[in-house]
Amino acid sequence: MVSKCANPDCTASFRYFHLGKLFRIETSAGLDRRRSMSDDDRGGNKPLRRLEFYWLCEDCAQKMTLVFEKDAGITVRPSVYAQSAAA
Repeated sequence: MVSKCANPDCTASFRYFHLGKLFRIETSAGLDRRRSMSDDDRGGNKPLRRLEFYWLCEDCAQKMTLVFEKDAGITVRPSVYAQSAAA
């Protein structure tokens, strides 16, 4: 459940969908996780897909975006659009 801004430096609480930006990010949990969750072979060798939701408050969404990196997970980065607008 989304409860606060995904920016670790921000303390804004999630209240309404129309304020800020909601991100839906699909990650895979890997083959080991699928094998440990079920004993049957119906899934084959497909990795387990997982949807996660993150939210940036209105202030953070104007200058930042979220990026998924396989090694680091979800990270907050400056938005390319915000950087080009400032130039």
